[in-house]
Amino acid sequence: MTKRNAKDVRKGIGLGATSAIAWGVDTVIIGVIIASSPFKEATLLAPIIAAFMHDFFSSIWISLLMIIRGQFINVLKLLKTKSGAILMLGALSGGPLAMSFYFLGIQYAGVTYAASIASIFPGIGAVLAFFFLKEKMNKRTWSGVVLSIIGVIILAYVPTKMDAASNFFIGILFSLGAAIFWGLEGVISAWGMRGKDVEPLYAINIRQITSAFSYGIVIVPFLHGYPLVFEATTTSIVWVIAIAGFLGTANYSLYYSSINLIGAARGQSLNNTYVFWAIVTEILFIGTPINLQFIIGAIIVLFGSILVSGNIKK
Repeated sequence: MTKRNAKDVRKGIGLGATSAIAWGVDTVIIGVIIASSPFKEATLLAPIIAAFMHDFFSSIWISLLMIIRGQFINVLKLLKTKSGAILMLGALSGGPLAMSFYFLGIQYAGVTYAASIASIFPGIGAVLAFFFLKEKMNKRTWSGVVLSIIGVIILAYVPTKMDAASNFFIGILFSLGAAIFWGLEGVISAWGMRGKDVEPLYAINIRQITSAFSYGIVIVPFLHGYPLVFEATTTSIVWVIAIAGFLGTANYSLYYSSINLIGAARGQSLNNTYVFWAIVTEILFIGTPINLQFIIGAIIVLFGSILVSGNIKK
């Protein structure tokens, strides 16, 4: 690896780690949104509508940035290319498909089980990147991926009572589906960004627009969710959603830039440490108590991230 490449890798690792902080804070804010009126009165519908509004505002933020930079026309041109089509495919995988499977997993298996199972997506992404993108990973990096996933599962896991075994296993299958589609997103996006004149911010703009449109045109109408959308826009919670959308834009911009510099496997593993930052945010601002489970999980996650970062000089 050349000196310039080593600098790029350091930058990619820093961007991936920072993206996890943004997504961790965003996750906590989304939880606050769903627990607020009018979402708390619509238990099953609320998460999907909140996800739609989150990606809708995120698409506005990133589009405004591209317009200010005079690059939105480049995004529109990219949509007509093979790389643009690949990026839209990745957006569909990571947006509506993964999120729908994830929320179905929550419905049938509970939040903690769904979150724990879905958190294995970096491992799936690493395997897919190894086979399809030919990303080279040594034993140290593989060990870091595995440790990061184990640490995240420890952080997220809280035993819950199962109402029905059949529903529980259906929920586990849905959660696995979410992990697969999130793993696919990272690999497909890395593939799309290999195209000529493709920048990570262009990819993010396409990702968020595709996700928002697919929610808005297909999923929300199918679920008859627009009355809840319109109700939310008339309350002060809409400004909180706009802030969450901004954080989502920051997360994905950093995340895709990281993937572009250090590959899908490393980028996903670093981004997956968002669970740690979400819990830290809850401890600092909501007053969630620290327990031994958090300490053990956090140490494993951080150690795994160090291993994933690898020896930059090699």
